[in-house]
Amino acid sequence: MPALKRKVVRVLKGETVFPPPVWLMRQAGRYLPEYRATRATAGGFLDLCYNPDFAVEVTLQPIRRFGFDASILFSDILVVPHALGRDLRFEEGHGPVMTPIGVKEIDRLDASMFHVNLAPVYETVRRLRAELPAETTLLGFCGAPWTVATYMVAGKGSPDQAATRLFAYRHPAAFKALLNRLADVSAEYLVRQVRAGADAVQIFDSWSGVLDDAGFEAFCVEPVARMVAAVRAAAPGALIIGFPRGAGVRYQTYKQRTGVDAVGLDWTVPMDLARSVQAQSAVQGNLDPMRLVAGGKALSEGVGRILDGLGKGPLVFNLGHGITPETPVAHVEAMLAQVRNAG
Repeated sequence: MPALKRKVVRVLKGETVFPPPVWLMRQAGRYLPEYRATRATAGGFLDLCYNPDFAVEVTLQPIRRFGFDASILFSDILVVPHALGRDLRFEEGHGPVMTPIGVKEIDRLDASMFHVNLAPVYETVRRLRAELPAETTLLGFCGAPWTVATYMVAGKGSPDQAATRLFAYRHPAAFKALLNRLADVSAEYLVRQVRAGADAVQIFDSWSGVLDDAGFEAFCVEPVARMVAAVRAAAPGALIIGFPRGAGVRYQTYKQRTGVDAVGLDWTVPMDLARSVQAQSAVQGNLDPMRLVAGGKALSEGVGRILDGLGKGPLVFNLGHGITPETPVAHVEAMLAQVRNAG
């Protein structure tokens, strides 16, 4: 099936499809018993990411169970710095842990084995395109430079990214060099995914909401614009979704200045703002993941509000961030039934 006939691709190109196509961020994950079983067999989290057999399996699991309209590559945003030679481990209950990068180490980041190290990911994309149903859009992804840099500088996750903000203010030239390096290799990473069979790619900027105006422009907008230009130069026509979580009133500026094809909206975005962004491009989102956990009236009202508010324009129905491990499978089924029966 030509990619243009896939519903998510059609929406990303600006078409209104109703009922809208659906997929969920982190749709392959711990809320599924089959994922937990595969994870137990695979061992560590990175073993899942770097073993195409396991990565293909867990990517396909939510498609088999729910028939989502898009499937997103199972991997992690931190495979990019890992492929540049930085250490990375995942600790149960703590998430990713890295050795914080020093100012003098930035220029020594080694990209000589970057694509060799990520070869299993490219193999996973190729196999997924061959094994997915013809009507299912395949999405690749990477982390945005700012979000990836926060883990590299702080060595772990943080609610306000204070350590990285301080690093950026104290060492502006070094931090800009880090963002540019991440932008360049991440763009290459996305191009390889597109060439391996991805119909579109998403850039996750999970921590963009902690920055002031100047920081948002310098650390979020400019690096992503650099990436978009590089991807388009190497893969003309590539479809790109930008997800600057927490951008608030800056969503419109982000869309205009980065050049992404579509914008993922987090659940805090007011409907009036969401519609104004949708007037410029396709939007994706933006159900509160806690409504999906709660189920019942909270879920049905949240779904209905999005369908009523954004259903008359190009919309990919999704959560406003990733699905959480405690989400009941039955609630996902109820959400899908409501969206699919909306027409």
